[in-house]
Amino acid sequence: MLFGSSGIRRKFDQTLAVTALKIGSALASRSPDIIVGMDTRTTSPLLVHLVISGILGTGGTVRNAGIAPTPSVAFSTRAIQAGCMITASHNTEEYNGLKLFNRDGSSLTRTQQAEMEALLDTQHWADWKYQGREQAFDAITPHKNAILDKIKIKGNSSVILDCGNGAGCLITPSLLSDAGIKTTCINCNPLGYFARPSEPLKEHLGYIGEMVKKTGAGCAVVHDGDADRMMAFDNRGRYIDGDHLLMLFARYIGAKRVVTTSDASMIIDDCVEVRRTPVGDAFVSEELLTWGDFGGEPSGAWIFPKISYCPDGPFAAALFCEMSSEWDIAKEIDAIPTYHVLRESFTCETAWDIVTRLGASIPTEGIRITDEDGWCLIRASGTEPKIRITAEGKTLAKAKCLLAMGKERIHLGKTA
Repeated sequence: MLFGSSGIRRKFDQTLAVTALKIGSALASRSPDIIVGMDTRTTSPLLVHLVISGILGTGGTVRNAGIAPTPSVAFSTRAIQAGCMITASHNTEEYNGLKLFNRDGSSLTRTQQAEMEALLDTQHWADWKYQGREQAFDAITPHKNAILDKIKIKGNSSVILDCGNGAGCLITPSLLSDAGIKTTCINCNPLGYFARPSEPLKEHLGYIGEMVKKTGAGCAVVHDGDADRMMAFDNRGRYIDGDHLLMLFARYIGAKRVVTTSDASMIIDDCVEVRRTPVGDAFVSEELLTWGDFGGEPSGAWIFPKISYCPDGPFAAALFCEMSSEWDIAKEIDAIPTYHVLRESFTCETAWDIVTRLGASIPTEGIRITDEDGWCLIRASGTEPKIRITAEGKTLAKAKCLLAMGKERIHLGKTA
């Protein structure tokens, strides 16, 4: 299976390079006009050139956006016909990959992914007289202006911003500043390497809370490598977990119907009508095409259909700053009921095999064990060789019990 839970992703090697060339050609066989962007990784320029070569060789037109966030590329597909982003998102630097977008900014559906895979080994190259053309394209300015049109900051507002040396550096610092927010930037230069692990987890961001406290900032926002994710800290310098961010966004925008993933907390079900998908923003995006006001997953991918069907980290960052200019975020969080969610992951090269042996028909969707007081999800990661366990209980003891049960099942799967 080529596509995971969020595009194509693997450690950089010749196989990925060959795939990039084939993807470009297959894309051009379906859509003659394609926007292509990339994140800041050192391997991204090579992969971009290969995708562009495949498009040109098949007679297509390339709109080359250069370094740009994934949501900016997805947003710009509305003016083109399709989009391709070179990125491994939150993965470490040795990874890279490709994300593909429809004209409405949505990821390819599962049906479209299967169709794309079927096209890869077919010859699509055009005659020498009908080669394509390439031109530069600004994907950032239209996206930024669309966000500014929707954001209204009340009073004085300040934020700590950490772009993690990723593609968000090209939009979010100026976006927040232009919105009238005093912005203190960390890791906002696109180096090609990440000064901290790209995934915006609490354990990777220990310095942010103290900066919020020392500067008196109203909040902090953090991106991953391609800025499709956004996580945040409140005005007391506390990291806000993804389940509470999901609740905050849903409440702030008045969402009544929310799409989220199978690993999200039960607290959202107490407040709105919910539909759950397998873990992965592409699945949330696909469901939102026909149902829902807002979608997201606890990893930090937030989808607002009014702007795009792609997770939009810069829009989420600006919206969170607007929210913090109106609300005491810390008080709002303290007022939200909390169950106990425990998450762990284990590096495992045979993750798919083990989870399949446990009974999962699709390893990345995994198996979910549920009772009236909690649940446990065991699944293979769709973006890296890991097994992930999430357990939630109405009490901490119940959550720990479910997590231990999940670990025991994995052990049995390894020895089966």
